[in-house]
Amino acid sequence: MRIFFISFLLVLCSACTSYQPVTSRNSQLTHGNVQMNLEVGKTTKADVLETFGAPNITTIDGSGQEVWTYQRAAQVSQASSRSGYWTVILAGGESGSSGFESSSSMITLIIKFNKQEIVSDFKSRASNF
Repeated sequence: MRIFFISFLLVLCSACTSYQPVTSRNSQLTHGNVQMNLEVGKTTKADVLETFGAPNITTIDGSGQEVWTYQRAAQVSQASSRSGYWTVILAGGESGSSGFESSSSMITLIIKFNKQEIVSDFKSRASNF
């Protein structure tokens, strides 16, 4: 019975630990966060993982540097409607309109790391369409 109670407490305590899911970290990839959090010669690979999560692609370039590529897409949709009523002395009528608007954005971030696992270069590009 004592072992069961201890096991229960361990499971209960482990459920209370705070962590940030990968999907939340990945949503931090914005042009502003890139500029604020990446500094050539200072930011480490661990810092990048903590801030942006795991990259989409990892490769090694021709000079032997590790290259991480992040790419995130978002789509925003908005619906609106408007209606009104108007009258004229001899006639009456009602008019209405509705609309749907959608936009997409894409951000690509490419980070190069030197042998000491510190950012040696990065480029980012954001586009909206």
